[in-house]
Amino acid sequence: MRVVESVKKTVLKKVIGDIEVTRDLKLLLIIGGLYALSIALSNTFVNVYLWKQSGEFVDLALYNLASVVLQPFAFLLAGKWAKKIDRVIVLRAGVISLAVFFSTVLLLGDLANDYLIILGAVIGTGFGFYWLAFNVLTFEITEPDTRDFFNGFLGLLTSFAGMIGPIVSGFIITRMEKFTGYTVIFTISLGLFVAAVLTSFMLKRRSAEGQFYFKKVFQQRKKDKNWQRILHAHFFQGLREGTFVFVIVVWVYIATGSELAIGTFGLVASAVQFVTYYCVTRLIKPGFRKKMILIGGIIVYAAIFIIVFELNFTRLIMYGVATSIAYPMLLVPYVSLTYDVIGKGWKAAEMRIEYIVVRELFLNGGRIVSVLTFLFTILIFPEDKAIPILLLILGAGHTMIYFFVRHVQFKDDHGGESHMFARQKKGEGDSGGTSV
Repeated sequence: MRVVESVKKTVLKKVIGDIEVTRDLKLLLIIGGLYALSIALSNTFVNVYLWKQSGEFVDLALYNLASVVLQPFAFLLAGKWAKKIDRVIVLRAGVISLAVFFSTVLLLGDLANDYLIILGAVIGTGFGFYWLAFNVLTFEITEPDTRDFFNGFLGLLTSFAGMIGPIVSGFIITRMEKFTGYTVIFTISLGLFVAAVLTSFMLKRRSAEGQFYFKKVFQQRKKDKNWQRILHAHFFQGLREGTFVFVIVVWVYIATGSELAIGTFGLVASAVQFVTYYCVTRLIKPGFRKKMILIGGIIVYAAIFIIVFELNFTRLIMYGVATSIAYPMLLVPYVSLTYDVIGKGWKAAEMRIEYIVVRELFLNGGRIVSVLTFLFTILIFPEDKAIPILLLILGAGHTMIYFFVRHVQFKDDHGGESHMFARQKKGEGDSGGTSV
């Protein structure tokens, strides 16, 4: 047994390097991996599942509106609980909420479309609780010498899940009659979330004390111009995400009539994004951040013209490849710049939870405005004419990010303290919660 243990340690050291991987770090990676796989398997197809029941974009807009409206409230409550109760309990509440969502979808079956607001509220609450707690636990469980390993390995798990999840789901759904395939996939997702909840019971409890200074951090934008610019940038980021996150995946289904095509789209996009993230992370330099944000934002916007005037699967794949190249170019430096600004902010170490909550408020504010604009537009104008024009308007959100962050300046040419948080990659059709 000792020989086997020695061999295991030697192999592990060769793979991850000379760092100490604690029990809680391994457990948090397992929870993150289970979450990523569950979301990759099913969440992409939730919008299509609801679309097939009604065939109305209005219904999808209402479902997504409920989700983005509840997320900031969930973040606020989760932030307060994380400061006063226990981070692990908050994480567990988030995963349980997501499990309740898939349980409810399964129980409702064909009636799911009659409870869109409730379903959207439940999944939005789950996203808010989960990501607030996961980000805080990442900061507390990892150390400076293990943080890069954690974020890198979690990124690998998320990318792998993003590549295999949609294609596996698409294959299963297309091989079964009517909604049977969806039932199978949602059941698997429910099982993965239950496994994540059970795993969370093995995490060491992390009780907390302290006041929740949300209002003070919110008001800091009046004193700290960098913080104000980053918050405005996040609002415009949300302006694109709110609508694109569900329209693109439904367009793939409309163009092909096949869930397998959605899986193929997800596989290609995730594979390209994985390679681009790898390259960008290693090549980008701090001094080139703002130029990369501009280039990435322009490519993301330009990609819309591939699909907006003529819609077919080939063009959608071209669009997916273009945005998958552009998103890492935009998001890697943007995320780094965001946390540099937070690190330089007022009492950054003590107020990291409040800073994340305020940022999510602006991000989801943009998403809410986006979905409301979409909803009002399709109620007034014909969908086939209005949606392409609306996407050209809302799609400029990511390009607008540059015009705010270009004015971000630090007195000493250096960023702030290192407050690295687990990052979930964001792309079209990925409505897995927070962007960062």
